[in-house]
Amino acid sequence: MTTSFSISRRGFLAASGGLVLSFAMPLELAAQTQLPGDLRNNPFLDSWIRINTDGTVTLLIGKVELGQGIVTAFAQIAADELDVPLDRLTVIAGDTHVCPNQGTTAGSQSMPAGWSALRMAAAEVRQILVGIASERLGVDAGTLRTEGAAVIAQDGRTIGYGELVTGDELHVEATASATPKTPDQYRIVGQPVVRLDIPGIMTGARVFVHDLRPEGMVHGAVVYPPSYDAKLVSLDTAPVEAMAGVLAVVRNGRFLGVVAERPEEAAAAATALAAAAQWDVPETLPAMEEFFTWLKAQPLNEKVWKEQKREGGGDPAQVLKASYTRPYHMHGAYGTSAAIATYDATADTLLIQTHSQSVWATATAIQKLLGMADGSVRLQHYQGAGCYGHNMADDAAADAALLARAVPGRPVRLQYTRDQEHRWEPYGSAMLIDVEAGIGADGKVLDYDFKVWSTPHGTRPGGNPGNLLAGRLVDPPFEQPVPAPGGGPNYNSARNAIADYDFPGHVVTDKFVPAMPLRVSSTRGLGAYANVFANESFIDELAHAAGADPLEYRLAHMSEPRSRDCLIAAAEKFGWSSWQPRRGYGRGLAYARYKNYAAMSAVALELQVNARNGRVNVTRAVLSVDGGTVVNPDGLANQIEGGFIQALSWTLKEQVRWDRSRVLSEDWASYPILTFSEVPPIEVVVIDRPGEPFLGSGEACCGQAAAAVANAIFNATGVRMRDLPFLPAKVAEALRA
Repeated sequence: MTTSFSISRRGFLAASGGLVLSFAMPLELAAQTQLPGDLRNNPFLDSWIRINTDGTVTLLIGKVELGQGIVTAFAQIAADELDVPLDRLTVIAGDTHVCPNQGTTAGSQSMPAGWSALRMAAAEVRQILVGIASERLGVDAGTLRTEGAAVIAQDGRTIGYGELVTGDELHVEATASATPKTPDQYRIVGQPVVRLDIPGIMTGARVFVHDLRPEGMVHGAVVYPPSYDAKLVSLDTAPVEAMAGVLAVVRNGRFLGVVAERPEEAAAAATALAAAAQWDVPETLPAMEEFFTWLKAQPLNEKVWKEQKREGGGDPAQVLKASYTRPYHMHGAYGTSAAIATYDATADTLLIQTHSQSVWATATAIQKLLGMADGSVRLQHYQGAGCYGHNMADDAAADAALLARAVPGRPVRLQYTRDQEHRWEPYGSAMLIDVEAGIGADGKVLDYDFKVWSTPHGTRPGGNPGNLLAGRLVDPPFEQPVPAPGGGPNYNSARNAIADYDFPGHVVTDKFVPAMPLRVSSTRGLGAYANVFANESFIDELAHAAGADPLEYRLAHMSEPRSRDCLIAAAEKFGWSSWQPRRGYGRGLAYARYKNYAAMSAVALELQVNARNGRVNVTRAVLSVDGGTVVNPDGLANQIEGGFIQALSWTLKEQVRWDRSRVLSEDWASYPILTFSEVPPIEVVVIDRPGEPFLGSGEACCGQAAAAVANAIFNATGVRMRDLPFLPAKVAEALRA
């Protein structure tokens, strides 16, 4: 159970036992020179908020729910500003024909870009409602107050919101003239509200796209090639077309699919179609065991993102070097990707229910894939299995659309098999990092040099059918765009390559490899997972070389007050200073500020290493997070917990395997993930700073999890693990060396 209280920085160390720490600061309410955040591109108030005749409110948002709680957080903001009870507010999210276009839900950008827009829009709607009520009641607007979706006069007269909006009163552009509430006026923001979708999930309501069953629905299935570069040599579709229940066999280049009345009929037809297809499967992939040698040998785009040369100070007393690697990772979602598409031949339009995180860009890509008119493809978001990144949701939408065109008027449901999802989803890129540091006689860092090699981390549809699997399979195929490393130091492979410490000399070089032997795109945190793992492992190695405590060594290189607070919060709650060594047990610590400007998070954990078999068991963990103003402390804690658990699974178990022609990780046996029994007890310290900007937090602690585990293994055994994942066999071998 969380507790909330205010505390000064001076008293922080002594009183950090609560799980929610509040640092109240004044909110700047300076005059707006422009519309804030996503309101700039979506200025009409009724594109965000609609008042219904019964006094209920419909909130429209362009960000979508992935399990991160964003719909609930946005609802809290709107309800607070409008003085509307949460149970009288309904949210529609991610409908391309209804909601404001807030772009892709990714990069922990929903709150930073959306809170200011929604807050201002709601405040301005409230101001308009009060103005209308003022005219109706014949009193000064300053004498009115709002409560319970109504405007109330001093004499007790009340007018409900539904009575005030009778036409297009809200179809006006925002002016940023309203004054939003200050933190001391919040009643819902800052409270641990239960996620709005949880009751439906618990009672079996149709929350997930997988559960939808529109009238007349039929079932689709696709047959993918056996490998990325396989060529279709021959195929006789006639026997499949004659199978029971089959409505259509779709063949377009290397894209193969079927539509049938029943799911088992579609599955049987897809199996028969796969058996009938003859493929030429070349060996074009680099050898897995030589991958990092291959990676360093590839043509690359080099960019120095930080070049801070040390001035004076003499030569280092000691120079340390280390290399770290991360393998390819899957999203590993429990539920495979799915979509439902319905084609209207008369209007030449498509309606697609999907769990895509980029509904607008994916709609554009599908429209181009099928040669349809602008605006003819409508996507409606429903939840799917969470992934925090680019999985196969967009591909499922495109595949379902291709199949639906073959059976106009019938909704076509498509869901991938487990082996399809595992072998064809875009993975998180494998990475190699070289770090070198010179330290002075006092053990402190003088020069810090960080080099990262990586293939891309972003191939979302982006309106381009070449980024969809179907786009590259149809004839003629669409060419996939070559990803670039752009977007500043905090996008793609360089995310969090810059260590969040004060080093006199600090150079960071991104060696971006455009080649993609395996399909890759965005997984949680992009390059941050590997870069934080390397930085926070190496800072521990430097602390050991200096004979210093890892916590004190970090603090000695850290001047930013909030960063220090966050690191100390995790250490204090963990009991870092009182922890007692035991045989086989170790403790580890890690810290980073996501993207160097978003949420701050630290991890302190304890683990046990089995010296016989190399098995690592994390026994407990403490996580801290400073995400600025906290809308929902429970939701924020859940995101940090979830990110830690996923990263712990990556760290201890996950690795995509392949041979020279195809991916071999096709099920949970060949790609195991962390089980429920392996999740340790977790405590989260949420640092609330009312009035401070919202900071993206959903991906804030992944790399710290890996580094804290590596540091704890070293603390327990004296063995330094630098190559992820830390499989038992790998740890056992290191212990024997």
